[in-house]
Amino acid sequence: MLIHRHGDIDILQIEDEAAAEPYFPSFIGVYQTIFSEPPYNELFYPSDAEAVLRRVLQTPGNISLLATKGPITVVGFGLAVPLSSRRDVARHMQGLLPIRHTFYLAELGVLSRYRGAGLGAQLVQRRLAAIPPGFSNVLLRTSATRNASYEMYLKLGFQDIGVYMEVPSRRTDGRITTDRRLFLSKVLTP
Repeated sequence: MLIHRHGDIDILQIEDEAAAEPYFPSFIGVYQTIFSEPPYNELFYPSDAEAVLRRVLQTPGNISLLATKGPITVVGFGLAVPLSSRRDVARHMQGLLPIRHTFYLAELGVLSRYRGAGLGAQLVQRRLAAIPPGFSNVLLRTSATRNASYEMYLKLGFQDIGVYMEVPSRRTDGRITTDRRLFLSKVLTP
């Protein structure tokens, strides 16, 4: 379902796997491309990238946005789920945030040639607007590298909460190493 037009790019909210089916091939390529670049330099096989979107779409209450150009060409994405559905992340927030009342912005990506025009910020803002009542906080995890994404999140009202997580990943050179991710949060206003 079209929820916003950003220039010649449509932002679609995808409700389920059936609605996502035409976009899977393009999403897979975009996901692999975005996360193979710095600061992540991660290697995702097509099945890994597909599983990311399928897992989110199978999560009750998910918010799955795809930025598309033309009928099925994905150029960006924003995925979110209730934090309680992500135990690996929620355990780092015990005692800091109300887990059952926090939404997690799980994934954000925009192809490099579409960056710098506000598309990433739109994907964040559209997910924030779609969070259902009953959630008082939102959380995200980003590279500990202070880059343009970090600055964008600060401009959107997120705060660095000083909590880090080591994330193991397969790198583009084939090694499996960990890198540090930083958590940012925001209080939602009714």
